[in-house]
Amino acid sequence: MKQVRPLTIVNGRLVLPDRVEQGAIRLVDGMIEAVGDIAPRDGDETVDARGKLIAPGLVDCGVFAVDKPAFHFGGITRAALMPDQSPVLDIASRINFIAKSGKPDLWVHPLAAATQNLEGRELAEIALMRDAGARAIATGRQWIADSGVMLRLLQYAAMLDMAVITHAEDASLVGGAVATAGEMATRLGLPSAPAEAEALAIARDIALGEMAGARLHFRQVTTAAGIELVARAKARGLKVTAGVSPAYFMLSDLAIADFRSFARLSPPLRSEKDRQAVIAGIAEGTIDLVTSSHDPRGAEDKRLPFADAAPGMAGAETLLSTTLTLVRDEVIDMARAFSLMAAEPARLLGLDAGKLEVGLAADIAIVDPDKPWIVEGKSMAASAGNTPFDGQPAQGRVVALYKGGVRIGE
Repeated sequence: MKQVRPLTIVNGRLVLPDRVEQGAIRLVDGMIEAVGDIAPRDGDETVDARGKLIAPGLVDCGVFAVDKPAFHFGGITRAALMPDQSPVLDIASRINFIAKSGKPDLWVHPLAAATQNLEGRELAEIALMRDAGARAIATGRQWIADSGVMLRLLQYAAMLDMAVITHAEDASLVGGAVATAGEMATRLGLPSAPAEAEALAIARDIALGEMAGARLHFRQVTTAAGIELVARAKARGLKVTAGVSPAYFMLSDLAIADFRSFARLSPPLRSEKDRQAVIAGIAEGTIDLVTSSHDPRGAEDKRLPFADAAPGMAGAETLLSTTLTLVRDEVIDMARAFSLMAAEPARLLGLDAGKLEVGLAADIAIVDPDKPWIVEGKSMAASAGNTPFDGQPAQGRVVALYKGGVRIGE
């Protein structure tokens, strides 16, 4: 899939790194050639955006499945795949295969498993996986409980200049818990773990990251205490970043009432106080990026008693619309919204993408931020429709998507 002729998208509102302004964008040979107050040249293909947003394609940092139709629906042109696959992404040949798997209309950036088989004991062959295409290192769905192993990992990652993406929950506290300790878990009689399990994990990993001088990214920071620890680390100049999924700023643990297994997530949904802290963390810049954590689960995994259901949700299709609620609620502006979904994930992964800048990849989404639609799990493009937003109204849709200057879906 190669761009045959130059393309100029006109009459749109350009979502630039720090502002939104009226203008056009010209795409040549799969790259952005010009942005701003420009006009099509002779021979250009021209697309009229009709006042809609011209935005960078989304970069989804930390998905659990390659689900191309869902990604295209949601405006995602690049996705970082977690190593929790079958088999685990812990050797170079598997990384190399995954790095080529989605092309040309979706680029998949594999994350190297931190330890062999993600068991948290022996480091995997990270340098070989980096050379094979791994963009960062990830601990997967689990926290590395052994502090010695985690320190060696961070030291090795610092030497290779690779970020470590970690799951922040103290495993010894979490055990078999499926909910956050509190009134809702007590009423439902569900095995629960204290929210402090997240803060304990973050505090330890920050201390080890400081010792190693490593770049450390917490994939999901979902509690007020965790956000405060990240903010303090940043204030001290440490190389720490944080992400979150929309469920944690859209929903609280009230969503698990009636044992709704589609709201069974990892980490589990938190209290309303923590939800508000996540929103504040995004507004203040403590949280750097938003990821869908796309994890489609079929009926055999979800149509079970809540405590037996597998955690996870199909999030790719709702990533854009849910994040845009923060704009409508005046928590952030539109430029910041796309920074959370594109520029910052690209920066973490070291990608020349995620922004409307000359010389970067021509991964472009034309977005109608006001377009209404209804989230319907049964009709989602994802391989499974396990969304806690099922039946809810949404606003904001991608109306055209380009990968390397070529229209996807045509």
